[in-house]
Amino acid sequence: MKRSYIIGIILVAVAFGVIISTVNSSSTYATFSEAAAHPGKVYHVVGKLSPGRPLVYNPETNADLFVFYLNDNEGRECKVMLNKAKPQDFEKSEQVVIIGKMKDDAFIASDVLMKCPSKYNGNEAQRKELQ
Repeated sequence: MKRSYIIGIILVAVAFGVIISTVNSSSTYATFSEAAAHPGKVYHVVGKLSPGRPLVYNPETNADLFVFYLNDNEGRECKVMLNKAKPQDFEKSEQVVIIGKMKDDAFIASDVLMKCPSKYNGNEAQRKELQ
């Protein structure tokens, strides 16, 4: 076999290996139960803020720690520790997606995505006025 063919086969094999490793390391959507079963794996957990639970953010002590409680889609509540500042209008969010890993009894989040109520969701009379 020619040397160029061998090099080409090796390059294709390496590229295929990189693609496979990227697919296996990507995070998936899960519940807190699934995340607790695999504590080292990164998950996206969708849920709503737990009513009546405190939102703890003290920028004077640690500006990169925000603690809150979230109910996942199964209704399981879990303490979430976000390693970032508290997002603006966090309390107004309809739904929250947290990205991170489970550690002991808490979910350590590296990022959060919020679905906020739209400012354009008015009542029917307001919509007719705009038309």
